[in-house]
Amino acid sequence: MAVIEFAFPARLWALAAIPVLVVLYLVMARRVARRRGGRSSLQLVVPRDRTWLRHLAVALALLSLVTLTLAWAKPTQDVEVPSERGTIVVTIDVSLSMEATDVEPNRLEAAKQAASEFVEGIPPRYNVSVVSFAQTAAILVPPTTDHGAAVAAIQNLQLAPSTAIGEGIYTSLNALLQVPPDPENPDEPPPARIVLLSDGKTTIGRPAALAAEQAAAQEVPIYTIAYGTENGYVEINGQREPVPVDKLELQNVADISGGEAYEAQSAQQLNEVYEDIQSSVGTEEVPMETTSRYAGAGLVFAVLASLGLVSLAARWP
Repeated sequence: MAVIEFAFPARLWALAAIPVLVVLYLVMARRVARRRGGRSSLQLVVPRDRTWLRHLAVALALLSLVTLTLAWAKPTQDVEVPSERGTIVVTIDVSLSMEATDVEPNRLEAAKQAASEFVEGIPPRYNVSVVSFAQTAAILVPPTTDHGAAVAAIQNLQLAPSTAIGEGIYTSLNALLQVPPDPENPDEPPPARIVLLSDGKTTIGRPAALAAEQAAAQEVPIYTIAYGTENGYVEINGQREPVPVDKLELQNVADISGGEAYEAQSAQQLNEVYEDIQSSVGTEEVPMETTSRYAGAGLVFAVLASLGLVSLAARWP
């Protein structure tokens, strides 16, 4: 639940008048009722089945005072708005298992297409970096706002042996060290995310879990995408070699780093996953004044209270 703060909290003391007004209303209503022999002047002209309207009008008037007082104190609340800065490292597995055709035309080509579309949809001011990994990992494109260069690097990816997921993560974190400083906040690192695509488990290099812990320490969540199926295979020397997708390791990496884990068994699912990631990293919470919301609610309550009173007045002799 979003926390509400006020620019002028001292003004909220005006709310103390609300219970005072409630007490005065009850006391005056009782006095008038006693003078009129148990029935108030309003009750003499308002049928018993309409007394609820009088109470409702008073309640709405009090609600109007509450919301208008809150508006007077100038409330602010954290709201999600499109982010204008940040860095996304697209980290792609290019191990030989990515040649499996259980995702058409094959895992790597499907990943290239979906990753390219994802990068093209990232806000222009975002820095994008591209990292590939197999036996080793390499920064193909350092963080840049030239998204065209990132797309070109993705399209030129080539297969290589072995899988070093941990090295891919460490190299992605190193890529973030090359992020240009924000001119408006040079001492504050911009928010960053790693989007890691892989189909297999680590076969070489440092453990992925340790790399994920380092990412968590640097407050860089990792969004993992495990794509492929349990029935995937590649042909090596004319023999079918099973390459089932390993979801558990990627789920563990996401959990440790504070990110999210996704699964994709088709090119269409990959596109949907990227849309989900883009929406989550493309926004940020910023404090925004919400005075107009409370003022608007206060006006609505005031209008409803007025309508109730007018309805009652229309029944007087």
